[in-house]
Amino acid sequence: MTVSPPSTASTASTGPSAGLAAPPSEPSAPSSEPSAPSSEPSAPSCEPSAPPSEPSAPRAGTAAPTGRPDIVDLYLKHIGSGRAVMGRVMGGMAEVRSEGVWIHADDGRRFLDFGGYGVFIMGHRHPAVVEAVHRQIDTHPLASRVLLEPVAARAAQALAAHTPPGLDYVHFVNSGAEATEAALKLARAHGLTSVITTRSGFHGKTLGALSVTANTTYQTPFQPLLPDVTQVAYDDPADLEQALAAHRDRACVIVEPVQGEGGVRIPRPGYLGQVRALCRTYGALLVVDEIQTGMGRLGTWWGVDAEDVRPDVLLVGKGLSGGVVPVAAMVATAEAYAPFSRDPYLHTSTFGASPIACAAALATVRAMEEEDTVARAAALGPRILTAVRDVCAPYQGGLVREVRGRGLLIGIEFAEEQAVGELMLELISRGVLVNNSLNSTRVLRLTPPAVVEDSALDLFLTTLGAALRGTADRMTG
Repeated sequence: MTVSPPSTASTASTGPSAGLAAPPSEPSAPSSEPSAPSSEPSAPSCEPSAPPSEPSAPRAGTAAPTGRPDIVDLYLKHIGSGRAVMGRVMGGMAEVRSEGVWIHADDGRRFLDFGGYGVFIMGHRHPAVVEAVHRQIDTHPLASRVLLEPVAARAAQALAAHTPPGLDYVHFVNSGAEATEAALKLARAHGLTSVITTRSGFHGKTLGALSVTANTTYQTPFQPLLPDVTQVAYDDPADLEQALAAHRDRACVIVEPVQGEGGVRIPRPGYLGQVRALCRTYGALLVVDEIQTGMGRLGTWWGVDAEDVRPDVLLVGKGLSGGVVPVAAMVATAEAYAPFSRDPYLHTSTFGASPIACAAALATVRAMEEEDTVARAAALGPRILTAVRDVCAPYQGGLVREVRGRGLLIGIEFAEEQAVGELMLELISRGVLVNNSLNSTRVLRLTPPAVVEDSALDLFLTTLGAALRGTADRMTG
């Protein structure tokens, strides 16, 4: 994989100067802005060139292309003004097709997807998963909920074959937030009514999940949330022990192996093992949220594998979908799962464990086994991290504060919050998608697929270098 060093030449660019981390509660449309000069070179393609009629990359912040329905207007009228304005700032394109590492927009452009909030570890529409879902649609996509459903049973068996020893009971749901809700309810079923979470942790935005998502921006409008929730510092066993001592034998602890939305915060070695030991000492249920970090994202099946930690409950999501059908799960030990095991009606969902979703989950696990996805992520992650650090090196100590990562979860932390929004717009205008971090507004997050090839990586790194130059020029000019 080659990495082109950033040149000293300036790259012309435009776009709003406001960051994207926290849109205003009542946004207004941005003022019109000039388009980038037509002489600006476009990013090189790693596939055969598009036909001459394919539109070139419009600048983020420009009006939506003409000759098609105004999707922004439909968003404004029926989905929400904030999302509509954000879409317009991003260029007004609508995504209509995807495969592998690519997303195609309705104006003919394609985007290299290094975002997706961690969903696309297998890329978009993995062929084996798509085939399995098609078969299930043609036979039995949704269940009666009266009879036994074999696809859910086989998917549970396949997933449990890769979870830490003893985590054998699988409760399928439709989203990561639902998996968090199931875990919180399971803890309540054991009489554990206190919850201990970590600052900057992110576990979803439904009411219970939001109660343990430590961000007042999202919590305040919905107060009061669940009672008796304590926040402790991440990667601080002493702070956790103090909280556990105050809630002995009545606490549930929820923690991430790496804080994704928290800005790719990686704890010191041994932290998860200390958390596990403290939970045993003080009679607490340990819930490890692997919704983003699991399914190979960190270069192991689960983040806890690096320290051989066995939680009581493991939360799974995002990558379990195979990039095709939303599905998540709460996986637990027999002892932890006992209340749900005894009473199948204690916590239910009409669409939970649907045949179509479980077909996707089963096919995803099998494809990961056959393609050795976890080993690929383990090998690919350090290469990408090193290359991104090289590209960012000229800006280290100025625009860029730190580049950190584990496996295929990488964060670029900037000195100023504004830089995240600026760089996102620069990358989008050049055909690359990335993500911000909801609980760390100075961190831009990369979650590349494990299926990305060297040609696409070279394209990404070249584009990142150009986008950093444009961002630095605008912010210092």
